[in-house]
Formats: sequence, structure tokens, C-alpha cells
Amino acid sequence: MSSISPPPVAPLSNGSLPAGSLHGRKIVFVVTEDWFFASHFLPMARAARELGLAVSVVTRVNAHRHLIEATGAKVIPLQAERRSLNPMTAGYAAGQLASILKAEKADLVHCIALRAILTGGFAASLAGVRRRVFALTGLGFLGARGGLAGRLSQRAVRLLVRGLETSQTRYLFENRDDPAELGLDPDSERVTLVGGAGIDPDHFAVAPLPPQPPLRVAIVARMLWSKGIDLAVDALRIARDRGAAVELSLYGVPDASNPKSIPEDTLRAWGHEPGIHWHGATRDVAEVWREHHVGCLPSRGGEGLPRTLLESAACGRALVTTDVPGCRALVRDGIEGRVVPAENAAALADALVALATDPAMVARMGEAARARVLDGFTERDVMETVKSLYRQMLAA
Repeated sequence: MSSISPPPVAPLSNGSLPAGSLHGRKIVFVVTEDWFFASHFLPMARAARELGLAVSVVTRVNAHRHLIEATGAKVIPLQAERRSLNPMTAGYAAGQLASILKAEKADLVHCIALRAILTGGFAASLAGVRRRVFALTGLGFLGARGGLAGRLSQRAVRLLVRGLETSQTRYLFENRDDPAELGLDPDSERVTLVGGAGIDPDHFAVAPLPPQPPLRVAIVARMLWSKGIDLAVDALRIARDRGAAVELSLYGVPDASNPKSIPEDTLRAWGHEPGIHWHGATRDVAEVWREHHVGCLPSRGGEGLPRTLLESAACGRALVTTDVPGCRALVRDGIEGRVVPAENAAALADALVALATDPAMVARMGEAARARVLDGFTERDVMETVKSLYRQMLAA
């Protein structure tokens, strides 16, 4: 357990705490991986600190502890393998987490993503913490899974999650589709909608588009089958066979803890094809978008609100994505980019060909994408929304 304590909230000039301060109360975030919290949820930790809350983050610690601690949060390690479905393993993790929640004297538990909701919700029950935020950031590979098995899995998830709620549980979603999967009304007072993880528009700033042709398309994401990476590869082949000057860059690596991870050998083979480049991980996403015209995510489903689309939009890049929850929450077809049917490489190729032949449309859609992000999808927008949620819950 970390020995670092959150710094005190700075008083105002008259010696009082900021308006709305909840100084002395504690929120505990539960999330499976430190990299996931560091890449998506630091604004929520900052929002809690602005309210005067003490913040702890319980997670599997790898290489991102320092980024979380820089917000003033305490990081508490908890080993829990995302890929494991062993109920005994999950039960043991929940028991450990319950002990942590008791020791931390948590006033509010904020569980992020499905596995953390299941483990954290059970742990909160064991620890007697009734104030809970269940933040469903998409259904993951369950949401991308079709057929009877997919429907049964989603029904099971609904029963499990709803079985862990209390009268003081609130739900946080990134799109209006996902609440229905849990039998919730998106306009209910129990549901709060946020603009994804939120984007810093100063860091992800607009840069001039590179010369065209070729049309340079990039996907920045974990290399998962559920993200539709193979569909983009197929679409690129089709578009080039039709004579379109278009290239595809893939930035990201396989995720060993995800059952939908694409083998590295497959990625390397794609990277040797004409017009396709697999670059692996990148540490400078903004630089990627300075070198490309289009941000693409042909997801098969399961998204909350993809950060990769927010980042490319903030940089003023046109978007190409699929008509699935989360993606369609941001992108409007013909305005910020193109929205095509899921699992349809031919339709995706049509969109790429159209953009490759119309640079003015690429520029116009990129400008609209930037404006879209500034209207409710910034870090500050997300922070103010969750601050309001925390105030309401802790006042009860």
C-alpha cells in the first residue's frame, strides 16, 4: 500500500475552503489497470480533489503509478487479472478489496468498467459502503458479441450489475445506448452521462493538414478484433484496388489480457502489405494526428465513447467509424465524418475512396469535428459533471 497521502486542499485568501468543498470525505476509485486510469480518468481524480475529497485509486500497478499520484491520489495495489473468469479468483479479489475499503473508511466507491463494477460492487457490499458509482465505459467484447450467446451474456451482466446496486448507487455512462443494456432510462436521475474521458483541447490542438494525396488514415487503439482493425485492412485493400491514393497506419499493440487480442504475427504481416504500416505503441498521439488526415475506428461494438475518436477530432481530423453505440454518439454522418454499418468493409472502403478524392470535404469535416469536441467533450466538461454528481451523492 502506498504511503503517499493526498495533499491538503488549498484554502482561499480568507482561510476558508473552496465553495462546495467536501474536505475530509474520501472517494475510492476501483479500476483494473493503472494504465487505463492514467489514460482516461485522471480528470475525475482532479475533480474529486477540487471538491476537497481525499482520493485513493485501487488498481493493478504496472508503470503508471506516478501519473496517478501526481493528481494527489493515493495508489493502492490490487492484483486482479482481467482475463480470468475464475469466480474463486474474483471472490478473493473482492475480499481483499473489501478490507481496503474498510481501512480507507471510504465514503464513496467509484467503480470503472464492467469487471471493476462486479468486483468493487461486491466488495462495497462486504464493507458496508452504500454510496457507489458504477461507471460503465462500454460493454467491451460482450457488446461486440452477436447472436444468442451475446444476448445471454448481456442479460447475465445486467442481472449481476443491478443485483449489486443500492438506493444510493448512481450510474455513469458515456453514451445513451448503454443504459438500456442495464434496463435503465438514460434520462433517469440515477443516470449521469459524460462526454467520454474528456479531452484537453490545448494539448490536442489543431495543426495544418498534410498534403494530399495520399489520404493518410490512422487507427490509434489497442489491437483487438473487436476494434475492427481487420475491417480497416480489408477496406484499405479494396480502396487501393479501385485506384484510390490512401494509406493506413496502425498505432497500438495487442492486449494480452483481452480475449480479442490480435496476434503480433498478424499485425506484422499486415504491416508488410502495400499502403499499410503497423507502428506499434506511440507516446505522442497528437503527433500522429499532425501526420494524418483521418481518424478511423471501425468498431464492432462494445465502446463507451472511444478516446481515439475524441483525440483525432480535437486535432481537427475527419472521422470514419461504424454505426455502433459510443461511436455514433460523437460522429454524425456527413458532418464530422462518415458513419458506416458495422462489419462492412465495402462500405468502409466507399467512405475512404470518397474522402481520398475530396480534400475540401476532409478539411470541412475536420473543422466540424473540432467544434463538436469543444461542445461538451472536454476534460473540464467531464470534471464539472462528475463534481456535481459527487456533491449530490455525498450530501445525501
